[in-house]
Amino acid sequence: MKIYNGESMILGRLAARVAKDALLGEEVKVVNCDKVIISGRKTNTFANEKQKRDRKGYPLKSAKFSRLSDRFVRRTIRGMLPWKLTRGKEAFKRIMCHVGVPSELAGKDFITLEDSSVKKLPDLKYVTIGDICKQLGREE
Repeated sequence: MKIYNGESMILGRLAARVAKDALLGEEVKVVNCDKVIISGRKTNTFANEKQKRDRKGYPLKSAKFSRLSDRFVRRTIRGMLPWKLTRGKEAFKRIMCHVGVPSELAGKDFITLEDSSVKKLPDLKYVTIGDICKQLGREE
């Protein structure tokens, strides 16, 4: 079982690594999902997420986007998997995301990816998943 620490990690790079491990048969957990970041200006990122949610046609059949940080990250990881194939669905079941660090994972070693860190960004324009979910109306 691999446990990734999402604190100060870029969402796309983290999601690609987690999806790859899940497709190879690993049990994968991601902690601190509310501290994962998306690069870019805050105003642009908020506008893009709001537009994505407002793009609904018929509400009962259109895509569902969660406002919870852990489900937001898990949905992004799902986009990196061959979701409609059986192996993609099985890999998605092996992925769990958590806000903060749960008590059963508290003493374990976490994997921190150096190539996916916020330090790799050329500038400091980024926003956390927790801030995006709060802006979109997450219930506390």
